[in-house]
Amino acid sequence: MFDTTNMNIQKRILIIDDDRELVQTIREFLLDEGFTVEIACNGRDGIRLQNSSPFDLIITDIVMPEEDGLEVIMWVKKTYPNTKLIAISGGGYFDSRDYLLMAKELGASIVLCKPFEIKSLTSGVKRLLNIEEPA
Repeated sequence: MFDTTNMNIQKRILIIDDDRELVQTIREFLLDEGFTVEIACNGRDGIRLQNSSPFDLIITDIVMPEEDGLEVIMWVKKTYPNTKLIAISGGGYFDSRDYLLMAKELGASIVLCKPFEIKSLTSGVKRLLNIEEPA
């Protein structure tokens, strides 16, 4: 079996979401996979963290205070075009599918509607970061 743990440690992931419980759950799963994970509770803080030390992948919610996820996606695609993006949303004023469609059109590689299977997220993360999953 191919051990990817050491490879993953070098990969840095930023989670931007104002749902603290969800963020902690995602963070724990990604840490268990060997990734380095940081958290921001809004888009403004996420942009600040990305500017200070760029991440390999950003997982962002769409509906948040202080810069929403669509603004984050547009900024990242313009400023850090090699950073991979995953958008997640449970909706808000509009249906979450509308937000996720916009996120996809703006450059998110993967979009997931809340609630989602954590395995779908971790599998998508590994695929975007070119990490082989064990057979």
